[in-house]
Amino acid sequence: MISAATNERPSDPRHSVRATRTAGRAMRSRLLDAASRLFREKGLSGVSIADIAEAADAFPSQITYYFRTKEALFVEAACRDVLYVGRAAEQHAGKQLSPSDYTKALVESVMGADAVGFFVEAMTMTRRRQDLAPLVERTVERLHAEGLRAYAAEMAARGWHSRLDPETSARRFWAIAIGVTIEGQAMGRPADDLAREMLRLLGPQADAPPEAARLRIVGAGNSDTPSAGKEK
Repeated sequence: MISAATNERPSDPRHSVRATRTAGRAMRSRLLDAASRLFREKGLSGVSIADIAEAADAFPSQITYYFRTKEALFVEAACRDVLYVGRAAEQHAGKQLSPSDYTKALVESVMGADAVGFFVEAMTMTRRRQDLAPLVERTVERLHAEGLRAYAAEMAARGWHSRLDPETSARRFWAIAIGVTIEGQAMGRPADDLAREMLRLLGPQADAPPEAARLRIVGAGNSDTPSAGKEK
């Protein structure tokens, strides 16, 4: 009997397709990593396609194959970076114990990185390159959607009360982050100042329940506690 494994040899075209796709994803990632680092250091005009290719140990033709132009690579790198920072900020904020600390951790994580500034540059580029606008638009929607998911989950899990509906809070967070970054970049303000300004504009986002209510929320999930969820 011929085993199933022998029906799929290394020379099978399916292996070649999978290997090509895997290699393609790895190369795109390397190019994005190198481009992000160089663009942050030198800006769009200070970096050439040849510079990026050398930093990624690739050929210039591979950049044009995967991204077409340097501007398209710039926008995709900026979009990827701001999404990464948003997720990292949510993970860090999720470790905090109070609504105010949660908001502070979110703001400091986002404003402490230069990803929002990088993304703002990509946004302004689409005024001249409308073909790149859809990627920026999708990224903004993902920031809002992922922010809403994380914020709503924290409110529900901790029994916190959001002062605004979660969708408004999520959209307002990123709108303020982008606006403060634009103003701060124009004035050369440091990241700490931007974080303080953003916290001031955001104000309190949520309230923790009173101590008795918190105890009921914790107890409600413990069926072994006879008095859980009951008031005398």
